[in-house]
Amino acid sequence: MTENEFRSLTKSYVYLDGATGSNLVKAGMPAGVCPEQWILEHSHILLELQRAYVAAGTDILYAPTFTANRIKLKEYGLQDRMSSMIRELVGISREAASGGGRPVYVAGDLTMTGIPLKPVGKMELEELIDIYKEQARALAEAGADLLAVETMMSLQETRAALIAAKEVCDLPVMATLTFEQDGRTLYGTDALTAAVTLEKLGACAVGANCSTGPDQMGELIRTISQAVSVPVIAKPNAGMPALDREGNTVYDMTPDTFAEEMKHLVEAGAGILGGCCGTAPEYIKKLTAATRGMRIPPKKVCPFRYLTSERSTVVFGEDSPFMLVGERINPTGKKKLQAELKDGRLDMVLSFAQEQEQCGASLLDVNVGMSGIDEREMMLRILDEVTQVSNLPLSIDSSHVEVIEAALRRYPGRALINSVSGETQKLEKLLPIAKKYGAMFILLPLSDEGLPKDLGEKIGIIEKISRMAFGLGLTREDIIVDGLAATVGANKNAAREVLETIRYCRKEGFATICGLSNISFGLPERSFVNTAFLTMAIREGLTMAIANPSSELLVNIAFASDLLMNKEEADVRYIERIAEYKQRHPYAQEKAPIPEPVPAGGPKSEFQTASGAAPFKDEDSHGGCDHLLYQDVLKGNRRQITEHTKKAVEEGKDPSLILNEMLLPAINHVGELFDKGRYYLPQLIASAEAMKLSIEYLEPFLSTGRENDQMPVVVIATVAGDIHDIGKNLVALMMKNYGFRVIDLGKDVPRERIVDEAIRHDAKIIALSALMTTTMQEMKRVVDYAKEQKVSAKIMIGGAVITPDYAREIGADAYSRDAADAVRVAGKLLEMD
Repeated sequence: MTENEFRSLTKSYVYLDGATGSNLVKAGMPAGVCPEQWILEHSHILLELQRAYVAAGTDILYAPTFTANRIKLKEYGLQDRMSSMIRELVGISREAASGGGRPVYVAGDLTMTGIPLKPVGKMELEELIDIYKEQARALAEAGADLLAVETMMSLQETRAALIAAKEVCDLPVMATLTFEQDGRTLYGTDALTAAVTLEKLGACAVGANCSTGPDQMGELIRTISQAVSVPVIAKPNAGMPALDREGNTVYDMTPDTFAEEMKHLVEAGAGILGGCCGTAPEYIKKLTAATRGMRIPPKKVCPFRYLTSERSTVVFGEDSPFMLVGERINPTGKKKLQAELKDGRLDMVLSFAQEQEQCGASLLDVNVGMSGIDEREMMLRILDEVTQVSNLPLSIDSSHVEVIEAALRRYPGRALINSVSGETQKLEKLLPIAKKYGAMFILLPLSDEGLPKDLGEKIGIIEKISRMAFGLGLTREDIIVDGLAATVGANKNAAREVLETIRYCRKEGFATICGLSNISFGLPERSFVNTAFLTMAIREGLTMAIANPSSELLVNIAFASDLLMNKEEADVRYIERIAEYKQRHPYAQEKAPIPEPVPAGGPKSEFQTASGAAPFKDEDSHGGCDHLLYQDVLKGNRRQITEHTKKAVEEGKDPSLILNEMLLPAINHVGELFDKGRYYLPQLIASAEAMKLSIEYLEPFLSTGRENDQMPVVVIATVAGDIHDIGKNLVALMMKNYGFRVIDLGKDVPRERIVDEAIRHDAKIIALSALMTTTMQEMKRVVDYAKEQKVSAKIMIGGAVITPDYAREIGADAYSRDAADAVRVAGKLLEMD
């Protein structure tokens, strides 16, 4: 199938199949086996199931290659058989598809490997791309009509799969992620960010699968549908999982209820429909009957432009508020920054990133062009670090094509390229790179001859570059034109020429940008010139400018200009901005409050409380929040926290006070930010690991004062049959940080071993994790076996598919929703308040 054929197919509703795993379990597939191997040994069961889906109205069957990648097959010693297994599995699905008397297509199925990418895990991006290339190539060679990347929790891993597929075959690729109840993935990506990034990267359809039942997926689908032009996929579960009287996992939606609720997803914009966990052929039959006659809502041309990080999106249109692009991550003219970069240190870079976000920047420009360093490697290092401390999208700024390409490949979102000029050699290389990685780009109206002589020549260059971009499939919304500001000291008409360029671009539908500082070069009191010019440019429609967001005069004038131009919510934004401004200046009020440290990621008002030192108390107490170690934990500063801890001890600070008044309050605050949705999994991991490094240094000094040997023992494991351990590892790390003696048994652990270890270590808590609906039943077996062995340990459970109701149903003592919550739950279970 070609992408054009896929587009033709999706002009009407397309129906996917339903669940595979949960139906195979019902048919006898035991926990702990390799699903692909079991299917090959019982091919008649899959054939019967998929033929039933075809009879129910399915247009696209998912081949059962969900875990058929090198990493997951290695768990069973089958990695060398990957290609042959995929060939046979696709063959079974093709046989099922061929008997329906109408065209039915087979999608090769790909998902996460279970090993997280750096910096959260240990896997390199290029290694993951190679793993997905192997699988995608094998699926294409086996005869799959298209590829489906599904049940993804990480946007970056989804990007890796999409890039891999595009580099080894021409098959259309659909991509769906699974979202938590807060509307974000486990890694903190919201639906809008995921959809925009993946569409621009080349996905032919995007959406959500698994996650929830259709009754709770409406807002996700609506958000995605309003932002993308490609078809939207909705493949929800049959409601929420529970246990029946026999201990089997069941779902709370009947086929009729599921079909009725799916109609709301159609109204929200979904055009590719199917079912995930708990759905059987009857669900698809009811779905097709209920929706086939519904009118497909017409796709509206989206008037907005989108740039994304991994966890947030900047949306802007013609009349949106003016935006600042933070310019400070640039070594030009900054000797201290140059020295740090040569030493391989990123402290100033990360500080600049956080400060610019706090000062109101909408984007951050990243430029590391200087002599004495490997610019490509430094750029990649900075991307990895900055994306952990800031939620803002990035502008990739380099004079070298290879640096820009490497950065776009690594960047976990939709970046801005700064910039693409009309110089032939760069133009012909950079435009295809922008298209491949879905980037927006700044059009710099320079040519091989240099600066344009007048406005007419500048417009000619803009038209030439934009025509070439359109020819590659890029649109006006992918382009931001640089007004090319020169200094008025050398050209008295420089400001007028930029304003004329902005007027032209606004008329032609292009967004615009300029570097403010150029206009005043060589003049005294440059801030006045810059600010006056900015006011004029905003009046003409300037979209954004590269400037220093720490310049309060500049930023305040920009907010005031938006107010006078009557831009959306500009009055509220101006009032809030000035209120913050007054708080920062003692002369603005009788007594200025002392501002508290604010981590990157949100308004100051949301970061004004920190928990007390005791890990299970709710009282507000800031303790040592002004101390460097508190900030190290808050910001996940793994590079320096050991050095800072050593210095604090050498200065005479009591190690127990460091722990109780700096580290524990900080990690409590991190937990609060995580609960509020201001911090996400990467920040939580970074903070927990930073704290772990500090505690490791303090441990010898705490051997008597901390009484670690008297802290309760926690035995933690991912249950048998489940090879996922991201959440479990983080729970173990957090509990160790609070002093619990954690016995981590790993993943795919039999219930006998879990209980035996709990008895041997006199554990007070058994913590169980499961990520899949096919393995959550094993939790009940562990609970039952623990009771049979008369184990006194409290049992708490958690995982993506687990709910409080399920914990009660199986007799567990508690449910924990995440790692931060696990510490609180453990404290309550053991009455440690």
